[in-house]
Amino acid sequence: MTAIDFAAFVDELATVSGETIRPFFRSALSVENKSQSGGFDPVTAADRAAEAAMRALIKRTFPEHGVIGEELGAEKPDAEYVWVLDPIDGTKSFICGLPAWGTLIALTRHGAPIYGMMHQPFTREHFTGDGSGARYRGPAGDRALRVRPCAALADAIMLTTSPLLMQEPDRESFRRVEQKVRLSRYGGDCYAYCMLAAGHVDVLIETELKPHDVLALIPIVEGAGGIMTTWDNGRPHNGGRIVAAGDRRVHAEAMALLNAAG
Repeated sequence: MTAIDFAAFVDELATVSGETIRPFFRSALSVENKSQSGGFDPVTAADRAAEAAMRALIKRTFPEHGVIGEELGAEKPDAEYVWVLDPIDGTKSFICGLPAWGTLIALTRHGAPIYGMMHQPFTREHFTGDGSGARYRGPAGDRALRVRPCAALADAIMLTTSPLLMQEPDRESFRRVEQKVRLSRYGGDCYAYCMLAAGHVDVLIETELKPHDVLALIPIVEGAGGIMTTWDNGRPHNGGRIVAAGDRRVHAEAMALLNAAG
């Protein structure tokens, strides 16, 4: 399969998922809480329908590939090529009618992400990356994505989905970084990482993430020239506590504060 064929297939996945999801957005949809720990972890009919549509297309086109989805589990997870799907990343924004959500589509080979897309069906935007480059396509045109330089945290804009999602010790570590940055804002989920890749944000700090939350975003951030690691400077592929930055100087400064003794 050529690169052009591959890009066309991922676009087709985005199209079928987007057509499934859009009628549910800002509608009177029912919401189920799938949390087992007393919190609120919402899932909607839109999540499950979009994942089922993408799975059917993958299975029909690449029957030898594996698929891991947030809502419908794993099929052939040990295959050489595995698709990792999060039909609606940012479900809480989705059910509130806010556009800060997207569909995450990652292709992994031997467990490492080699291509990622974040598709926002409502704004009709695509953010894609393969680790060596990243691109935007949408109402604002078609262009390469590139992070911006930022010399220090004091000059940085930082995002996180919400400090309330963090465990208390991690929240205290996060606050040390927050006190240093120029501006801190909450919300965004996957969209925040794409804004970092596009050069609008300088650093992101998150915790409690799953592989399907990050695998599509790693090739986008790295393809735009950014860096994405765990808090202990490990590979981010399994999620957990994540730091993403557009400039390695900001990344190093944030890591030092996150890992400083309390």
